[in-house]
Amino acid sequence: MYGILDCNSFYASCERVFKPYLINKPMVVLSNNDGCVIARSAEAKPFVPMGAEAFKFEKVFIDNNIYVCSSNYSLYGDLSTRVMSILSSFVPNIELYSIDEAFFKLDGIKEEEIEDYVLTIKNTIEKWVGIPVSIGVAPTKSLSKVANKIAKKYFNKTKGVYVILNESQRIKALQWTNVENIWGIGRRISKKLKSQNIKTAYDFILLPDNLVREKFSIVELRLKKDLSGEPIIELGTIKRKKNIATTRTFEYALKNYEPIRERIATFANSCAEKLRKQHSECNYLYVFLKTSKYSAVYRNVGIVVHLPFATNSSITICNYAIKGIEQLFKKGYSYKKAGVIVMGLTSEKEHQFSLFKDENPKHKLLMKVIDKVNLKYQKASIKIANQDLKKTWKMKQNHLSPKYTTAIDEIIEIKCNLKTQKI
Repeated sequence: MYGILDCNSFYASCERVFKPYLINKPMVVLSNNDGCVIARSAEAKPFVPMGAEAFKFEKVFIDNNIYVCSSNYSLYGDLSTRVMSILSSFVPNIELYSIDEAFFKLDGIKEEEIEDYVLTIKNTIEKWVGIPVSIGVAPTKSLSKVANKIAKKYFNKTKGVYVILNESQRIKALQWTNVENIWGIGRRISKKLKSQNIKTAYDFILLPDNLVREKFSIVELRLKKDLSGEPIIELGTIKRKKNIATTRTFEYALKNYEPIRERIATFANSCAEKLRKQHSECNYLYVFLKTSKYSAVYRNVGIVVHLPFATNSSITICNYAIKGIEQLFKKGYSYKKAGVIVMGLTSEKEHQFSLFKDENPKHKLLMKVIDKVNLKYQKASIKIANQDLKKTWKMKQNHLSPKYTTAIDEIIEIKCNLKTQKI
């Protein structure tokens, strides 16, 4: 049996752990620089759409008493780690799917004991971490996603846990699931299915195999078989990213070259650090620069910079990123956003050495020392020379909550009155 654990309104729930007065209150979480809404509590969904631009909805927030939070990824990441750690203690075979979701496989649990077992998992997480979760269990991964949606939709009836055990439950669940809500079916494919009068997941699995293969692809055929109760989609391993990006909207528009150059160097260094964490190298990178779309004169430019060899050295990547921005920068514009994306990723274990030009071997040793020192002190203690040593990137976060669990100076303070008693 397969299961999926999904944290309910995760970002909002993380905020509520330390602010219980927000429970059952409408609230939203904003993106970097307080730009747009990236998470909503159930109570806020009727008033605010996902992705809403915050400045346009300020009156809506006030009129409906919606609590606004700046995204606190340090806190969210730590609480996610705690949730997944507890899950791992119950079911060691898990696949992290996102910051708030994880698939798992139940082995050695009798069918009649499954519901009580996953309820224990759910209750333990909520008691130890304070994050409410929903769990769906079924014979396959895709069916467990369907079960999870049912657990969430009818939370009061299911207590946040739903298990598909028999054929009648499977068919009923598939008939209930709209085709656009099938895990792995995107907007384009769902639109194509609807045009052929395929409205539910049950309609989808009734299609002949050869038709699914011809009209769509082997991926959709595997999904159809998995929804039919045949475990085709197994738990996967964490894959290396195909590209890594560091992009930021500036707190203020920048007109001069030097501060933009420093920001690009910082973004490039961030990408290089991420490459080294996943033991990858990049072969080329994309650098872009843009003004605000609301500015009088709009400019949005980018360039692909090819590297002479695969690398994850901050020094090399920074230097080539700066060469790219030198070609893009033009005076007379107020730039509001920039970024670096490293692409063409390969494993550093598969590095192809060149007879004529390759990475300086000293770079690898130097990067290892820098990463070790920065990890030890949990901050960028050592930077590349073309970065501003005194500058720390500061986003607009007017509604940021304390980190609580990841910064010693931001932990909860408890005030208590001690009454002395005479003995």
